[in-house]
Amino acid sequence: MEDLKLKLQQLHERVDSLKDQINTEEATKNAFVMPFIQILGYDIFNPTEVIPEYICDIGTKKGEKIDYVIKKDGEPILIIECKKWNENVDAHNSQLHRYYHVSKSRFGVLTNGHIYNFYADLEKPNIMDEKPFFTLDISDLKETSLKILQNFSKNGYNLEEILDSAEGLKYIKAIRKEFEKEIQEPSDEMVRLLVNRFFNKPLTAPRLVAFKEYTKKAFSTSINETINFRLKNALNISETVPSKATEQTTAIDENVETPKFITTEEEIEGSQIVKAILREVLPSSRIAFRDTQSYFGILLDDNNRKPICRLHFNSANKYVELFHNGKDNGEKKLISSLDEIYDFKTELLTTIKTYE
Repeated sequence: MEDLKLKLQQLHERVDSLKDQINTEEATKNAFVMPFIQILGYDIFNPTEVIPEYICDIGTKKGEKIDYVIKKDGEPILIIECKKWNENVDAHNSQLHRYYHVSKSRFGVLTNGHIYNFYADLEKPNIMDEKPFFTLDISDLKETSLKILQNFSKNGYNLEEILDSAEGLKYIKAIRKEFEKEIQEPSDEMVRLLVNRFFNKPLTAPRLVAFKEYTKKAFSTSINETINFRLKNALNISETVPSKATEQTTAIDENVETPKFITTEEEIEGSQIVKAILREVLPSSRIAFRDTQSYFGILLDDNNRKPICRLHFNSANKYVELFHNGKDNGEKKLISSLDEIYDFKTELLTTIKTYE
């Protein structure tokens, strides 16, 4: 597992350093995707194991080609369709969908070299699902993702284990996505569901608006308190547990990662101001947040290569970092109050236009 993680981290560094020099889909395949296939243990130089440009006739269309087919014991186990590194892979699954139907493989992958979407036929046999059951981002490696990926490696391939977990992965991902939407912007249905359990008066339109704000604050407060509680527990444990040199310790839940930062009320309020400004041109679902140790990031389409702005609120002076001059040319602006974020409306809207 550690070897797999190390190799993927090295691949991420390669992607990051070379991407600006990669101008075609073919170059993306050669520079990024082939090394990924090799990391999984498949011999990219063996044409009976990794087959590039695999002909896959679709009905009357002859000579249609899949970028790669991976075979094990002579049977196709994985088809891979590639796009250029800066393309959104979520927007290109129709082509893979057509290939999947005639490939006899149980799994399909759509990738741009750093995001890998894994598909199966969980809804209808031999028809690829519209949504991936598993997404790997090599810039954000988690232990759970590595465990899933290991099942696709040459030495660890396990069809039954993948299928057993695929349905759960798919629906957990979908539920989590909906939950995160509710946290950021509670829906009328969610507010009514919660409020009707303790509020016996009619929920009029004005009350609904008010309770939406209360719900949003309740969610953020609950999450922050949970993070603080876990962080305090982690600190207490580190003070009392002997070092690894003297005693071996075992994690209770290896899927729970100790937080290294705390999202503050000011960061939440500042991000909501930015969202309010951008709602003029974007649906809220396209505005994503990522907290880090040094700043609170606001992203377009949850893509760290599309920063909208960053809130630097972790020191005595507060700054808003803007990207209207390009994602690699951030400009910090000192603010004395959160209301001053509204003064950067023009810069924020300009930033969005640069990504369209």
